[in-house]
Amino acid sequence: MPNSDSSTPILDLTDGNLIAARGNWQVHALTQPGVIKAIQGKLKSLAGRDGLRWDLSHIGTLDHIGAQLLWNAWGKARPPQLIVAPQHRDFFQRLDAAGALALPPRPPRQRLFNRIYDIGSTMLDHVSGFITLLGQLMLDFLRMLQIPHRAPWKEISANIYHVGYQALGITALVGFLIGVVLSFLSAQQLHTFGGDIYLVNILGMSIIRELGPLLAAILVAGRSGSAITAQLGVMRVTEELDAMLVMGLPHGFRLILPRVLALLVAMPLLVIWTDAIALIGGMVAAQLQLGLSPTYFLQQLPNAVPLPNYLIGLGKGAVFGGLIAMVACYFGLRIEPNTESLGHGTTTSVVSAITIVIVADAVFAIIFSGVGF
Repeated sequence: MPNSDSSTPILDLTDGNLIAARGNWQVHALTQPGVIKAIQGKLKSLAGRDGLRWDLSHIGTLDHIGAQLLWNAWGKARPPQLIVAPQHRDFFQRLDAAGALALPPRPPRQRLFNRIYDIGSTMLDHVSGFITLLGQLMLDFLRMLQIPHRAPWKEISANIYHVGYQALGITALVGFLIGVVLSFLSAQQLHTFGGDIYLVNILGMSIIRELGPLLAAILVAGRSGSAITAQLGVMRVTEELDAMLVMGLPHGFRLILPRVLALLVAMPLLVIWTDAIALIGGMVAAQLQLGLSPTYFLQQLPNAVPLPNYLIGLGKGAVFGGLIAMVACYFGLRIEPNTESLGHGTTTSVVSAITIVIVADAVFAIIFSGVGF
């Protein structure tokens, strides 16, 4: 046993079977070098001996860690001959009342068929809920056309500002960098084969038709889609959605419709902005890498990229915007009134929106495979 000051926890075997404990049996004292090892060795040597008397009245301070250490040495049962200070009795009474800790039963192993059935049921539930949301959205849109003076124009305008204008900075930065990187890598390959002049074709087609809409949609899904889901989720947690129903304000007309229409309007504009910035980045890289002047680049761009490609890109932006808004609203309304569901629902919303956008982009590629070339 290491010798230290009076605060060091000590066990002494005196008077035959009397075991006296002294010192401070707290976690900071037990974790001193060599202390816990010495006490455990002493307790192990006393294990199995009958007729032991324990005197804990000289212990200065005791916490749950020290009490649990002694309790484990006693076999998780109070010894028959125990002297303990009144201020320390509660520790052992609580340990005695807690009893033995039992692990929960192991859940039964789920069979493959049951797992497939659960996944299929969940997917079917999501598809059914999404179709219901789409139908309600169409009804709300028809209602807005019938009574345009009661349409949520302020909400639509505010959402266009939040999801469109405030996203100009991040889309410009990422678009410019993507244009620089794509131009730099393409220029290296084209210069090897002497096809420098075809850099305009590669950049124009890839950015205007594919990368511009897809890049803007992914950024909006991560930025605005998560914000929409979180907003609706917080309204669920704070019971604002229930209050709206009590006041006769439908969720679809006041919450979902403005966000969907805002993204339908803002996404094509963001696509135009992202395309322009990405092409500027490509022009800068082409000037530095191949010496192609911006004037030549702009002159050749209309011939390299026919107008249908530009229209396809704008159409993609509108469709992507509507899908992102609907997915974000769908998962936002399904959030339960607790913080764990809020975080899980927001994550699921972003992942689902990006996945649906990529799938929709593949569908566009298949449908319009022969258009614009």
